[in-house]
Parts: sequence; C-alpha cells; structure tokens
Amino acid sequence: MAQATHGIGGLTYDPAKKARPPELNVLIALILITVAFELIGRVMGDSFLFNTRDNVDAIFNWPRLNIIILQVSIIGIIALGVTQVIITGGIDLSSGSIVGATAMITMSFAQTAIVNGNPNPKAIFGDWAMDLPVIIPIVIGLACGIAAGFVNGALVAFTRIPPFIATLGMMVFARGLSRWWSNGNPVSFPTESFASIGKGMMPVAIFVTLAILFHLILTQTKYGKHCYAIGSNEQASRMSGINVASHKVLVYTIAGALAALAAVVLSSKNLTAQAGMGVMYELDAIAMAVIGGVSLQGGRGSILGTVLGALIFGVIISGFTFLKLDAYYQEMVKGAIIVGAVVLDQWRQQSRRKG
Repeated sequence: MAQATHGIGGLTYDPAKKARPPELNVLIALILITVAFELIGRVMGDSFLFNTRDNVDAIFNWPRLNIIILQVSIIGIIALGVTQVIITGGIDLSSGSIVGATAMITMSFAQTAIVNGNPNPKAIFGDWAMDLPVIIPIVIGLACGIAAGFVNGALVAFTRIPPFIATLGMMVFARGLSRWWSNGNPVSFPTESFASIGKGMMPVAIFVTLAILFHLILTQTKYGKHCYAIGSNEQASRMSGINVASHKVLVYTIAGALAALAAVVLSSKNLTAQAGMGVMYELDAIAMAVIGGVSLQGGRGSILGTVLGALIFGVIISGFTFLKLDAYYQEMVKGAIIVGAVVLDQWRQQSRRKG
C-alpha cells in the first residue's frame, strides 16, 4: 500500500498517483500501432517491420523504416516551431502556406542557367539570378519565413488579435503570394549544390539535429522557461518581469523560420517548387504536436513528444500503404487523429483538474 506523506497546508503526496510522463504514453501508443500493423501483415502473409526476402541479408525492412522517418521529417521540422507556439498558448495556421510561398521564392534564386545544353526553360529572372552560391537562396528563403513569422508575432503580441485570426490571415496571404509569384507556374531546375540539401536522408538528419537543439533550448534555457510560463499563466508571467510581447514575437518568428527551412528542404528534395506545396501541412504539424502531449491550452509539451507524434504519423501512413489501402483512407484517418488528439488533450486537462 502506498504511503502518503503530508506537506504544507495539509496537502498530501501519494506516490501511487504519480502520473507517467506524457512521452511514455506516446511511446507506448507508437509501439502498439506498429505491432498492430505487424500482426495484420503476418495474417496477410507478409511483415511490416522485418525483411521477408531471401535475397536480402537483413533482419529489418530498412527501406520501409527509412521511408517512415523520411516522409515525416519535413513536416516534423514545421512541427518543432508549432510546438513552441502552442506551448506559449498560441496557434499557427500559416506554416503550410509559408512553405508554399517560400519554396517558390527560394527556387527562383536556386536555378541553374543551362539545362541539357539549353537555357533554363523555367527561368524566373535573368542571368544575374542563375547559378548563385547555395547560401543565397537559403538566406532568402529563411528571410521570407522570418518576416512572415515576425508579422504573425507582432499581430498577436501588439494588436491582441487572436492567434487563430492573425495566422489565418497570413495563411491566405502567403498562399496567394505563392500563386502570384510565377503566375501559378512551377519553378524548377535547381543547381546541384541546392539539390543536394534534400538528397537521401538529409531531411532526416536536419530534422533530428533541430529536434535535439530545440529540446535543449526548451529544457535548459531561459527562453524555454519563459515559453512554459507564458503558456501556463500569461498575466503572472507579465507580473514576474517577463516581456511577454517580445517573447511571443520571437516564438512566432522562430516558427516562421522553421517553416521556411522546411520549404528549402522540400523544394530541394523535389527539385521543383509549386504554389500548392505545403497544403494541410499546418494541421499535420499541429496534430503531431498534440499527439505528442502538447496541450492546446498552453504550458505543457515537449519536443521529444512531438518527435514521437511525428513517428506515429509516419507509421500510420506507411502502414496504410503496406496494407494497400487507398490514399483517401489515409486522409480520413488523419482527420480522425486530429479530432482524437484534441479530445485526448481535453481529457488530460480534465483529469489534471480532478487530480
């Protein structure tokens, strides 16, 4: 029987009621979903995780495991920024549109002048914008994302417009910009140096590196402590000396920069940029964060949880492909996951209040 210890004011602490870390619950869910696909595969005479080909000397199906991580890494980069926004009690609906606009602008400055011995048929600008050093399109892309994020943060912090409305406006504006930029035409044929950014498992390496970096920032720095404090109680944070407005601008600016970086990686990986890139990415990123334990009410969550939430998305998408289910089933399930994640978040909040 657990022993309760008395604290100040008669409060008691019961070790038996100590909650498990939210990340542990997410990890368990990830394992259960993976096992479910494996069992279904076994019934069908195949394996989801393990190699079943005699001519391949490997225990695991590494191509599928690589695809699971690769297909969520770019949206995962966006989710890292969205996580920080939600922790502060905000929301960002513009990240997918920022991806589309930034991809178009970035690719315009990443083009090569000659394609198969002929002038680039997709050229947006003249020779002055061709074959530029790779750092130039990257910096231009990041600057676009930073500007968009700064506007979002300024609107939220200084005009007191609800984050939903402020970022919704940016979502519509950025999507319109992406379609206006080249009259809706795709922008293609990047330089080899720019194309190398999204080759192979580079998107995964970028995602993992950023996840580790922002995990340390949120857990070990004053910036992270202020994020959680503002999300938990904005008024108390302001009274304790935190510059809430400036911090919100910084958080939204970082989110915009990460969305722009995702656009750079995506356009490099696809070797083209199109105005429709990034559609629904914002909802996927929000769902990854909430599934990972980030509270929509602010003040709770972690980068580790978001990474696990991204892996759950990857396993579900890959599992449906493995089962040869049509793509529209994936969209239906993703919609159910988003709603379920919100319901789960509300249930967690009610449980904490009752506890």
